[in-house]
Amino acid sequence: MLYDTDSNRSKFEVSLFNKDVRALVKENRSHTFYEDRWADTQVHDISAEDEREARRLMAERFSPEEGFVIERVARCG
Repeated sequence: MLYDTDSNRSKFEVSLFNKDVRALVKENRSHTFYEDRWADTQVHDISAEDEREARRLMAERFSPEEGFVIERVARCG
């Protein structure tokens, strides 16, 4: 899980993929840096105060400028 939970935070599941890797894999090629698994949706847990913060924190770790796309953010529990 990214970031520890405390009493003011909730756990979220964030689903994301890399659009550049996905496009290359469709052409039977690989990205020079990211593994082919990033063509598929990956799910990461994160703790945040709300969905907006969860999206912001994930975008800091998985940059949209590097091709990462957040598909879904869901509060757990």
